[in-house]
Amino acid sequence: MSRAERREQFAAEARSERPDLAVLCLLLAAEADPELDERAADWAQIELDRLAGMLPYGLRDGRQWASAVTALLGGQLGFHGTPADYDRLSSSLLHEVLRRRRGLPILLSVVWLEVARRAGAPVYGLGLPGHFAVGFGDPADGVVVDPFAGGASLGTGPAETASGPRTPARTLDIVLRILNNIRAWASSRPEESAVALWALELSLLLPSHPASLRYERARLLVERGAFREGAAELDAYAEVVAAVDTDAAARIRSEAGSARALLN
Repeated sequence: MSRAERREQFAAEARSERPDLAVLCLLLAAEADPELDERAADWAQIELDRLAGMLPYGLRDGRQWASAVTALLGGQLGFHGTPADYDRLSSSLLHEVLRRRRGLPILLSVVWLEVARRAGAPVYGLGLPGHFAVGFGDPADGVVVDPFAGGASLGTGPAETASGPRTPARTLDIVLRILNNIRAWASSRPEESAVALWALELSLLLPSHPASLRYERARLLVERGAFREGAAELDAYAEVVAAVDTDAAARIRSEAGSARALLN
């Protein structure tokens, strides 16, 4: 499958009635790993199914599910994270997290979510400030575990923060957050600007995303030497911004002019 075909599939899946988290994560990962072909993606899906099949039958409430999934993934199989995992792009790629059993909090949470969901668990992702966790059962019960810590309990009780009740993360919110993590990883590594670019471009394929990502992509194109394309993108974004902030639009158009000047 070509990159263009993968991106078309990614966009279609993101716009489907019920986007598949595992499919989106694997299409995303294929941008980073050219060896992740359809056969390798099938392995990842089969592995998730296999892990789900290892869970016991007859589980009922959220606490039982949380205990069983944690015992399997965090205990028996050793899925967890370490500080060193933040330095690896592979920690954001689902197939690599399944292979290494290491990853960032949100990718380990994806494994917990997908394995538990396949087994029929009432499970949901939970975005926390600077972290990501997994809840089981009714969100009001607050049965939450931390996959990065091997499934350690984050307590039970009403799942609320100082700002109000915690809301289960939607599939596309999880995918956007993964892409944001990848962009953050690449931003501190100028040699990885190609990674930042594809992460931006996939983010823009999601049906809901911050408009500012268009501006970020345009500036990155200029930084990478694609002056003509970057300038055109800056002009297009300026047209959007002009409706609400004429001064900002003027500054963006000036940036576009400066980018075109670099062609001379």
